[in-house]
Amino acid sequence: MANVTAATAATLLDRFMSELKTTGDMQRITSQGHTLTWAERSWFSLFEGRNEALIFGIVAFAVHQGVYYGRYLPYLICDYIPAMQKYKLQPDRQISNAQWWKCVNSLLFSQMFVQLPMMMFFLPAAKMVGFDCGAPFPPWARVAFQVCVFFVIEDFYHYWAHRLFHYGFLYKRIHKVHHEHTAPFGIAAEYAHPIETTVLGQGTIAGPLLFNFFIERVHITTMLVWIAARLWQTVEAHCGYDFPWSASHWLPFWAGASHHDYHHMAFVDNFASTFRWWDSLFGTDRRYQEYEARRTAKAKAKAE
Repeated sequence: MANVTAATAATLLDRFMSELKTTGDMQRITSQGHTLTWAERSWFSLFEGRNEALIFGIVAFAVHQGVYYGRYLPYLICDYIPAMQKYKLQPDRQISNAQWWKCVNSLLFSQMFVQLPMMMFFLPAAKMVGFDCGAPFPPWARVAFQVCVFFVIEDFYHYWAHRLFHYGFLYKRIHKVHHEHTAPFGIAAEYAHPIETTVLGQGTIAGPLLFNFFIERVHITTMLVWIAARLWQTVEAHCGYDFPWSASHWLPFWAGASHHDYHHMAFVDNFASTFRWWDSLFGTDRRYQEYEARRTAKAKAKAE
């Protein structure tokens, strides 16, 4: 049995190393009879004659950095506009320059030395588990549906993993890093211990993997759309602003900034990442509901 297991592991490793060295070939990945669209030609031209794993890692990292910091930029600008301060969830708590730069420096280190390596190895692993990496691209309706499912799966995983991180030594040794910011701001979303980054990051990967295994194949470009959507959501959740046009005001089940801001302020409850239903179902939002009712009433009275 041990010999069989070792042989299987060796075979998988050989296959992974082979995929890691694969060079892009547009003809090889195009279905017979299919005429490439402009988007498909543009995408595959990035890989043509180049190491696919390396190029995909660079592209994924560029998407990550562009969406993450680009999504934060409007909130950063709002910090310098007095008229926007009435939408701050914790206006009495301000981030210092030292705290801001500490966050940025930590983020860049984590993104370069924890996240980037994982991205570099993702494409070979995705191919091994059956991800679709060829042409044609999936229609947008299918991409949108899959991304919605990924959000649900990630939210379920995140609720329980995050809740676990609030116990004992896991909180003191690991999760407490993320809670250094009691009044979060956009890019504080990924400010965390490397172990937490790795563990919670598995929830982002789990949705596509499970969907690919049990339902239908997931295209590798759908993974990039999913990463962008997840980053968009998590930066919003940490932004520290509750605007009248925020998604949580027109999507009743959407958690949004007010939901997660309370978690940072009180260090308890509201463990889900995207939706409100798990906290509501398991009663981990009762104190938040009471607090939010008081906050909303106070803001309404002040506006009148």
